[in-house]
Amino acid sequence: MYDVLMTRLHEFTVVLYAFSVLLYFFDFIHHNRKANRIAFWLLAFVWVSQTLFLFFYMMKTGRFPVLTIFEGLYFYAWVLITLSIVINHLLRVDFIVFFTNILGFTVMTIHTFAPMQYHSHVMAKQLISELLLIHITMAILSYGAFSLSFVFSVLYLLQYDLLKRKKWGTRLIRLADLDKLEKSSYILAIIGVPMLLLSLILGLQWAFLKLPGMPWYDIKIVGSFILLTAYSIYLYLRTVKNLSGKKLAIWNAGSFLIVLINFFLFGQLSSFHLWYS
Repeated sequence: MYDVLMTRLHEFTVVLYAFSVLLYFFDFIHHNRKANRIAFWLLAFVWVSQTLFLFFYMMKTGRFPVLTIFEGLYFYAWVLITLSIVINHLLRVDFIVFFTNILGFTVMTIHTFAPMQYHSHVMAKQLISELLLIHITMAILSYGAFSLSFVFSVLYLLQYDLLKRKKWGTRLIRLADLDKLEKSSYILAIIGVPMLLLSLILGLQWAFLKLPGMPWYDIKIVGSFILLTAYSIYLYLRTVKNLSGKKLAIWNAGSFLIVLINFFLFGQLSSFHLWYS
């Protein structure tokens, strides 16, 4: 019963950490201090939880947890979270904070879902299944965000065309203005990109545990990274190059085609599909 409770607490901590990373990314791209504050307090809760887990483990074993690779991973994750909090509080360097948390989340995920550390084979198997469930859920949520982003881009292109051809009418009135449509599409892409990244981290961890002989050039993996790259370029063009308007909307619409190809075509061709079903 104790092991089950601790496992659930670890999983809950991973989920909170994922939300923290999402909010840090939103702040990193959109410079939203409210998102930064919420992310910081979520990360602080994760740090407190990790510190308590570390303390209880030390009390249980009577030694510092660095003698095995799994203990080392746990302590490493704790160090990264601690450094992230210090950097966020003292230096306020958003770029370093976000990527430190990406690394910390990866290490924590590897440690939490590593079945070798659980004495019960049933518990280890269940944990791997839950890892897959979280991975798929986050992937679908990211696809949902990209889908809505695509819809707003299409509406933007429609509105742009109506204005250019001076087609004043009820359709033009019912559509939102161009700035709102473009901003909505942009915000949804900001949500989708980090969620897809975290999903890929979880998915690679599941593949490493469940399919140790699987080639890393699997079509599903390659397609997912192409998709992540396409939307990352979209955010880069929007935030760094200050590109906006019709060209950016077309790029976003084109990126969504990769979503459809990756989901419907690559999912059928990949060896992942056989294991999911």
